[in-house]
Amino acid sequence: MPRIGAAGRRGRRRRFLRCCPTVARPAPPETRDWGAVSAAELARIVVISPHLDDAVLSCSYLLAAHPGAVVVTAFAGRPTEYPDPPNHWDALGGFGPGDEVHVTRRAEDAAALAGFDARPVWLDFVEHSYLERPDWVRPGQVVDALEDAVRAEQPTAVFAPMGLANPDHDCTHEAALLVRDRMLADGDDAAWFCYQDMPYYVIPGLLAWRVSSLFRRAVWPTPAAVPVDLDHARKEAAMACYPTQVLALEAEWTLRAKLDARVPEQHWRLAPPPAGWEALIER
Repeated sequence: MPRIGAAGRRGRRRRFLRCCPTVARPAPPETRDWGAVSAAELARIVVISPHLDDAVLSCSYLLAAHPGAVVVTAFAGRPTEYPDPPNHWDALGGFGPGDEVHVTRRAEDAAALAGFDARPVWLDFVEHSYLERPDWVRPGQVVDALEDAVRAEQPTAVFAPMGLANPDHDCTHEAALLVRDRMLADGDDAAWFCYQDMPYYVIPGLLAWRVSSLFRRAVWPTPAAVPVDLDHARKEAAMACYPTQVLALEAEWTLRAKLDARVPEQHWRLAPPPAGWEALIER
């Protein structure tokens, strides 16, 4: 890599100052609205969930503040046959040979979402833990069904996962971005956000990596002040509707400690950069 001399560094700093107005005073008038989320944007909310618990794990406070939201779960399908003995995750959840795991998990999800007056929409994709790696579901296989489900709700705002760590989360994230691209190309003006996947956002560097990758895609993920209801007791009650998932999450991710910490649920707006700031992507 060639070394950058003093003149080059000065030139790069000048370009940064030109494209980043916040370093100047007074701040431009549009900063008054940065971070705000209007009531109109949140009139009809769709939350895209990888699995049958992720929306409640990561967006309970959002769901509590906005009754009537729809949760579209991508990986809610039943495998052709369950492994015998059960796979690692199902065994952690207390399932045994012959148990209909997805009947139980869909019932758990319906009960949890009912506590928020939210409605589930379940897609039939099979999560990776039941498949050999070459057969894992890819974003291109999910996008059409996910698009149909999202468009059917005519949302004013869509909340998708950051897609951290778990292959199904990553697939759901990428498929959601493809849906966003298609809807924007058709002139749809729904607001798009990403939420931090609990518990995976605590993995060192992973959330920062995803934010960086979205930044380079010119969608500029920016923390948004989404109105929520910080009713932790309600979140606890909803999580109690997922006993099989809670057992596994506690065993693998010490879920109880994270719930007890009452960590905020962060939502990131996806939108193009302010005019003139595009050069920051290249820094």
